[in-house]
Amino acid sequence: MEQELKKIGEEIKNYSDTSPDGIEKFRIHFVSKKSVVNKIFEDFKSLSVEKKKKYGKPINEIKSLAKNKLIELSRSKGTQGNEKDLSFDYSLPPQEDTIGSKHPLRIVRNKIIKIFRDIGFSIEDGPEIEKDWYNFTALNFPENHPAREMQDTFFISKDPDVVLRTHTSNVQIRLMESEKPPLRVIIPGRVYRNETVSAKSHCFFHQVEGLYVDKKVSFKDLKDTLYYFAREMFGDKTEVRFRPSYFPFTEPSAEMDIKWKNGWLEILGSGLVDPNVLKNCNIDPEKYSGFAFGMGIERIAMLKYSINDLRLFSENDKRFLEQFRGVH
Repeated sequence: MEQELKKIGEEIKNYSDTSPDGIEKFRIHFVSKKSVVNKIFEDFKSLSVEKKKKYGKPINEIKSLAKNKLIELSRSKGTQGNEKDLSFDYSLPPQEDTIGSKHPLRIVRNKIIKIFRDIGFSIEDGPEIEKDWYNFTALNFPENHPAREMQDTFFISKDPDVVLRTHTSNVQIRLMESEKPPLRVIIPGRVYRNETVSAKSHCFFHQVEGLYVDKKVSFKDLKDTLYYFAREMFGDKTEVRFRPSYFPFTEPSAEMDIKWKNGWLEILGSGLVDPNVLKNCNIDPEKYSGFAFGMGIERIAMLKYSINDLRLFSENDKRFLEQFRGVH
């Protein structure tokens, strides 16, 4: 055994391959459970008491030599191998784990979805690159409407017109074309407008639009639904008012405001689905009626969390996003 220990010791001292494969080969041959050093320890168990006294110390020295050599090889390569990097100060306090947080727009989006899902609305989605028919014509936009101009809309192509959708109402048309009433859906998604990026406007943002089509749907149904939404989103004591407005795809139309601090703030647009829109989707307006509404997720998030710059939502600034850790 003495000669064997001497031979293994020389092999360990003279080993010089610092490549990753070479270091791993050394580890397997001299340090692992199947190594020659470990085999000596197994053989050591069957020795007589006298021989154990004689070889116990040399065997432990060979084991230490192999471990130290592995560390030396790993350091020379700048890797850690399977041993601790002794150049690192393990007495330093641990670094705090970085736990991610939900984006504030995702938090508000999920809240809106839950509110409407609880009263029977399903969730739909659709394309962001859209044909003119679904984005404008079927929604009763006149030919000379400003939204059809290039200064307001991102056009992918002209004649035929293909655009980045300016609202998620395109999905309402697709749904009414493909399915029969009753329909009760909300459509969350990203939309695009050709606007200058500033604290109050952006070239893309997020909307949630709602649609309910059935027999005898009235403006009272619309108001009751939106009253419920406002109080679930902003609190039971939220004051709400409706103001007459105009949208090409609803008639009558109204904007809904909530009492916020010292004044009224508009949070969404709404109205009864225009009969022409129903006709465009082959739905009989004499038999069916409906209501629609749309809101900006950014606007609601800015109100709830007192955010004064729209650009913060898309800048990926960790200092901003970390404030929402733990918010649901």
